[in-house]
Amino acid sequence: MRAFVGLGSNLGDREATIRAAVAALGDEAGVEVVAVSTLRETDPVGYVDQPPFLNGVAELETELPARDLLERLLAVERRFGRVREGIPAQGPRTLDLDLLLYGDDELDEPGLTVPHPRLHERRFVLEPLAELAPGLVVPGRGRVDALMAGVH
Repeated sequence: MRAFVGLGSNLGDREATIRAAVAALGDEAGVEVVAVSTLRETDPVGYVDQPPFLNGVAELETELPARDLLERLLAVERRFGRVREGIPAQGPRTLDLDLLLYGDDELDEPGLTVPHPRLHERRFVLEPLAELAPGLVVPGRGRVDALMAGVH
């Protein structure tokens, strides 16, 4: 299954953390990192009183079901110092790994929504997706290039 994962960090050595996390993902059984987009510096969204982010997207091939892949992403986040307790939603983080797309699947389960529910609103996700897969269609939303045209 082809999956796309959003990459983000705004604490510490952002690029080193993202690169090491991508390598850690590639070391997971049943996960192959196919490509990684250019990393881009972006302003925070929502909770704006924090440092700028470095964002990108990784393309994966995986044998894992979506829920298992998500659990691996969360485990890698924790390994790289991600703390969720006591931090505001969309607040600062050492590492953020979001399951954006899992093939053409549309899933809405507790703790797992694919495509990512805000993917179509976020240029910092759409641009790297378009870089990796220009004709990519987001299930239920349309082509990435058309979605980018509607986001400022």
